[in-house]
Amino acid sequence: MHFDLTDLRLFVHIAEESNLTRGASRAALSPGAASARLKSLESQLDQRLFYRDSRGLTLTPPGEMLLRHARVILRQVEHVRSDMSGQGSDVTGHFRIFASTTAITEVLPDVLARFMAERPQVSVDIQERNTREVIRGILDSAADIGVVAGPVSTTGLEARCFSTDRMVLVVPGAHALAWRPVIAFEECIQYPHIGLRDSTLSDFLIETMSNLNRRLDIRVQMGSFESMCRMIEAGVGAGLLPESAARRLARGTTLKVIELSDLWAVRERRVIYRELEALPACGRAFVDTLLESATETSSTR
Repeated sequence: MHFDLTDLRLFVHIAEESNLTRGASRAALSPGAASARLKSLESQLDQRLFYRDSRGLTLTPPGEMLLRHARVILRQVEHVRSDMSGQGSDVTGHFRIFASTTAITEVLPDVLARFMAERPQVSVDIQERNTREVIRGILDSAADIGVVAGPVSTTGLEARCFSTDRMVLVVPGAHALAWRPVIAFEECIQYPHIGLRDSTLSDFLIETMSNLNRRLDIRVQMGSFESMCRMIEAGVGAGLLPESAARRLARGTTLKVIELSDLWAVRERRVIYRELEALPACGRAFVDTLLESATETSSTR
């Protein structure tokens, strides 16, 4: 069985767009040529790769399997090309990171600034995803490296814990709990809360409330820690944030940061990947920089 890289790239583009015409455009092919290549690929595999209906294209189970393999193959081809063009050096190349909101706002800016200042010819594609999407992206080879926080299943992946952070309760200065330095989360359930939209933290809180047979009053959901804090300061409700973000955003405001006594409030930050040695040289160098930065930060505390 022979796989043409052009056909695999076309297949991935069509799968990501759920549309043959848009996928063909990304592959710089006409719709007719793309259709012929797709039919040839399906014939060679003796498998139907897409369901076709009025809404577009959706992957069949064999198509989903091929997509996972195709992404791995194409990313490895990119890494081989990058490493060979730089003769194995970590000062050139490209890699993609999927990261959670906390990682993008609190971890990556300083680490990437240091890493890229030393490697001006390296390019990095960073995309914000919730933790489930980060894990899935690494498993499917949609990204090379993931950075997440909190309890996650990394089955099938390699993972390194590089630091920890603590969840805290943030309240307005006039809040009934503002005088408390430490509190158990169950004590603040009765108050209205501000949530973080489409986040693993929100899912975790829903699960926690379900286990307690309680319901958390989420008054409004925001898209970032900054917007959460603005709502909290305005008196709309309280909110749970990572301590690193909460302390930074509370400076110069009337916000109060309260520690949580719950064991789950301490969360590990992890960097994940399918296989360290399969990363491009620049990707491995980034992992080293991330781990070194965390060690240096810990030693200065």
